[in-house]
Amino acid sequence: MLLFFLIFVAAPLVELYFLIQVGSVIGALPTIALSILTAVIGGALVRMQGIAVLMRVRAMLDQGEMPALELLDGAVLLVCGFALLLPGFVTDIVGFLLLIPTVRHVLIRRYIHVAPLPDAGDVRQGDFQRGPRVIEGEYRRDDD
Repeated sequence: MLLFFLIFVAAPLVELYFLIQVGSVIGALPTIALSILTAVIGGALVRMQGIAVLMRVRAMLDQGEMPALELLDGAVLLVCGFALLLPGFVTDIVGFLLLIPTVRHVLIRRYIHVAPLPDAGDVRQGDFQRGPRVIEGEYRRDDD
């Protein structure tokens, strides 16, 4: 409940406060232009880093490795791009901070240590490297 309050009530109010403060200093049109400029620059940077992450994921899959950290990196970049597209300076700061790979990796490693790992059951490590699982058997067709 508190998280939803912070996201949907407090964050927009903080953004609005800073937009008004900056607008009173530099004017309304430059504030709007600055907000659009940060969205355009941020979007281009997110796209470049997203393509790099996609290439790393593809290379790892080609080698038969599981790209778990790279997928989390891509998810954080998705949140980063969303934050940069929202109008406001606080979300832009958060978005640009998440564009720094070191910050993203620290955040991901912290999440990994906090989140519980799922139970793997009988899945052995490396099963995905051997290709599809084939189950031998016999069948017969009964015609009606």
